[in-house]
Amino acid sequence: MALHFTSEQRLDGGVLEREFTLGEVPGILWTPPSASAPAPLILLGHPPLGLDRMYPRLVARARHAAADGFAAATIELPGSGDRPRWAALEQARADLRRAGEAGEPVSDEIIDALILPLVDEAVPEWQAALDALLSLPEIGGPVGYSGGVISIGVRLAVAEPRVKAAVLFAGSFVPRAMFEEARQVTIPLHVLLQWDDEGNDRQAALNLFDAFASTEKSLHAHTGGHTGVPQFAGDAAAQFFTRHLT
Repeated sequence: MALHFTSEQRLDGGVLEREFTLGEVPGILWTPPSASAPAPLILLGHPPLGLDRMYPRLVARARHAAADGFAAATIELPGSGDRPRWAALEQARADLRRAGEAGEPVSDEIIDALILPLVDEAVPEWQAALDALLSLPEIGGPVGYSGGVISIGVRLAVAEPRVKAAVLFAGSFVPRAMFEEARQVTIPLHVLLQWDDEGNDRQAALNLFDAFASTEKSLHAHTGGHTGVPQFAGDAAAQFFTRHLT
C-alpha cells in the first residue's frame, strides 16, 4: 500500500505534523524539528475511539517523543473514526454495554469478540504502515510501540521483529488466547497499570505481565482511575525508549 500525505503543519516548537492515508487507512506522522540522522520511530497505540477524539492525547505524546529525538506515528483502527462501521465489532460493543448496564461480569465470549478480530485486522495494518514509514528518508530504526490496545501491542511484539521495545498500557480487556502469545514476547517491556481502573481486570493485567517472557520487563502501577495516569509516568516511559531506541 502506498502512503500519501494529505496535509502538513508546523506545531509550536517546530514539530512537523503530517496527516496521511495508507490505502483506506488514515494516520498521522510527527517528526522532530531537526535531525542530523534518520529518527527512531515510536508507534502510538490508542483505544478504538477515533483519531479525532484521541488527538489531544496523541499529539501530547508525539511532542514528548519529538523532544527526545523520536518520530511518532499513529493510524486509525478498523471500525473507528471515519472508517466503515464493522458490524461484528458494533455488536460486541453493544454486548459489552449491556453487560455493564446489567451489572454483569464481562464474559470471555464478549472479550474475544471485542478484541481478537480487532487484533487480527489492525496488526497487519500497523505492519504495512511500518513498511511505508521506514521507507521515508527522515525515519530510521529502531522502532518502539507505545500504548494500547494492549493485545495489539502483544501481537506486534511477537509478529514484528522491527519493534525492539514496547510501553504497554494495561487498560483494556485481554482475551485468554493472548496469554499464550505473551509467553512469546521477549523484547524489553515497560507496562503501565492504573491500580483503580474501574473498567480493567487488575488481576488479568498482573497475570499478563507475569506471562511475558522478556528478561527485561517492569510494571509501573499508580493509584487512580483509567484516565488518571500521572505526568511523571510519561517521563519514565520516555527514559525507557531513550535507553532502548537510541
